[in-house]
Amino acid sequence: MSDLPLPALPEGQRAVLRLNGVATWSRLLVNGHEVLESRSMFARHGVDVTGQLLDGANRIEIVCLPLRDLLAAMPRRPRARWRTQLVEDNALRWVRTSLLGRCPGFAPGPPVIGPYRPVVLEIRDGGPALDSLSLLPRLEGTDGVLAIRAVASGADELSVELTGPSGPHSTRLALTDGIAAGELRIPGVQRWNPWTHGAPALHDVRVLAGGVPLSLPSDGTLGAAPTTRRLGFRELRGAGEGEALDVEVTGIELHVNGVRVFCRGAVWTPGDLDALDRAVELGMNMVRVPGLAMYESDAFHQRCDELGLLVWQDLMFANLDVPADDPDFRAGVEQELSDQLGRIAGHASLAVVCGSSELEQQVAMLGLDSALARGSLLGTLAPAALRASGADAIWVRSAPCGGDLPFRPGVGIANYFGVGAYRRPLPDARLAGVRFAAECLAIANVPDADGIAYTPQWKAGVPRDVGAAWDFDDVRDHYLAELYGAEAAALRMTDPDRWLALSREVSGELMAEVFGEWRRADSPCGGGLILWLRDLLPGAGWGVLDSAGRVKVAGRHLARALAPIAVWTTDEGLGGVDVHLANDTALPCAATLSVSLYADGQVPVGTASRELLLAPHDQRRFGAEELLGRFVDVSYSYRFGPPAHDVIVASLRDASGALLSQAFRYPAGKPAALKSPDEAGVAAVLAPAGPGRWQVGISSRTLLWGVRLRVADCAVSDDAFSVEPGGTRQVELRCDQAILDPPQVAITALNLRGQVLAGSPS
Repeated sequence: MSDLPLPALPEGQRAVLRLNGVATWSRLLVNGHEVLESRSMFARHGVDVTGQLLDGANRIEIVCLPLRDLLAAMPRRPRARWRTQLVEDNALRWVRTSLLGRCPGFAPGPPVIGPYRPVVLEIRDGGPALDSLSLLPRLEGTDGVLAIRAVASGADELSVELTGPSGPHSTRLALTDGIAAGELRIPGVQRWNPWTHGAPALHDVRVLAGGVPLSLPSDGTLGAAPTTRRLGFRELRGAGEGEALDVEVTGIELHVNGVRVFCRGAVWTPGDLDALDRAVELGMNMVRVPGLAMYESDAFHQRCDELGLLVWQDLMFANLDVPADDPDFRAGVEQELSDQLGRIAGHASLAVVCGSSELEQQVAMLGLDSALARGSLLGTLAPAALRASGADAIWVRSAPCGGDLPFRPGVGIANYFGVGAYRRPLPDARLAGVRFAAECLAIANVPDADGIAYTPQWKAGVPRDVGAAWDFDDVRDHYLAELYGAEAAALRMTDPDRWLALSREVSGELMAEVFGEWRRADSPCGGGLILWLRDLLPGAGWGVLDSAGRVKVAGRHLARALAPIAVWTTDEGLGGVDVHLANDTALPCAATLSVSLYADGQVPVGTASRELLLAPHDQRRFGAEELLGRFVDVSYSYRFGPPAHDVIVASLRDASGALLSQAFRYPAGKPAALKSPDEAGVAAVLAPAGPGRWQVGISSRTLLWGVRLRVADCAVSDDAFSVEPGGTRQVELRCDQAILDPPQVAITALNLRGQVLAGSPS
């Protein structure tokens, strides 16, 4: 409810109240008069309230009514063809609302209620104004072409101006019956790329009437009355063209501007858009807006454009038997899709539009024919709406889909939880033959918020499948035993701090291993999206960011594994250990690759190096023994006696010797013995590096595994890493510039007893 002081509108002026998103069954009252009833969270409304406004005080009320009343008032409806345990009330299939907050296993609530997008009162004075605007960029050869369609009033002609990296360009469009349409050509346009593979070049577009910029239609999240829209030009295709592109067989292999892009990212959870910046810092180039959430804001899509983050957009249909053939329901869905797809169609970041989340899987896992889920919604209505929007995006009917059963991971689009929720061993990541994982892994990643450990709040934030006797803490504990040989229950009782530290580490190492399998050149996989980016609640949720947006240890491991320039290794069994290199960037990279073997965590027993020139968008693979020039049972698979080495380090350095990327492998298992800092020969030196910045150099005579930096009021450039025996690792601290004294930095490691305090150089 809002009281709005407003003078009487002069003759010819109109007032339009725009509701850009209200959850869910709502009524709009102006000065006590009902002017709108909405039964969809996803519907946007513009209501002319000129006749309801008074001179002086005005009262605007949005009344949200209980959904249970709406469901109870509905006439008897046909029974659902299937039921899901995702929500408690399957009658929600008749309501257009988000399922977040209504899923007891991982999003128990509360649900979103009330305005979740801005409510804007727009006063029109009878001058030139835009009612709608469609800007659809495309490429023709090296030229960019911008298709323009505008509905406007109060003018006879519009001009469209484009500025940016390709120079200023403009065109004039005449209005006929309030509609203007035309195209603007930009010769030799600079292209938009995902940030991992180039620059996300954007151009600014304005629409003017009589030389005055007009306010552009928006949902209010970009600020008051924006007059500029940013857009990019790019070419997008899958692995095939036309009928040859069958995502239900080959999955998705995105090519942007002719360059193959390995997509890596996470499922988005609604909230602070700063999490998009964190996604980029973690090496991600794609986020998925899931079908159980809500359509995202204009500000979200613009930020993805600016950051170079690709967007997989689900339509808001998940798990439930949506009654798309009911005439009234269908009419609302048609309007929803036309509005929401039209709103996001021109964004360069939009890469995939998916009709539903888990509809086909839900049906098939109940033992029914998955074709039940392929009705008119996914078969005709949604793809027709996508075509009508003009969006340049790949259509996916449902995720997962493809194969004799839609959840088979080796065909089409997968939700891959073999490694993760289903507790399969690590080799399953390759055995499954995943083509594209729209969701994957699902592990309860432990945050650094120690205060909630061992409390009921912790367990409230741990996801679980409804009706299951286990939760995703149990999944992580399984891998703690499998990868580290640690019995979680016993360790939690006898040394809970050690259990927490190992639990933080294990899920990150697991995720890095899986993405290493999928990213290698010989893999059939085109990408994977982790379930999910950020936790909804405090505790050990699926997110690689906690509920406050802070990076977890799991995210630190991913940042190294997903970096545009990276080195990583894979265990090939009797085939040894392969060293993989990637340069996703648009620039060549001159570097030196080195591989070193150590015994007892400190004694060098083999080393080799090779100078390389990695071309733009290049990948290379070498056998470790190929580089070393001899057989050393590098993977410790033949086992002709005790292991000759227990640490393998692959390093990639630039021409100046600076470390670009580094990977560690432990063929005989993780180091079990704890050493004191003196026994390990650890030193840490703190030095100033500029205003509010410090450099910490951490060196060690022996291997350090799972190094953590504890420092207040400072952000660290890296954390949860390892230090090569005899090597030094540099970490930058970005601190509050008001803090002039050197920060207190405590350094720990998983194979170190006690801690080391960083000191100033002597």
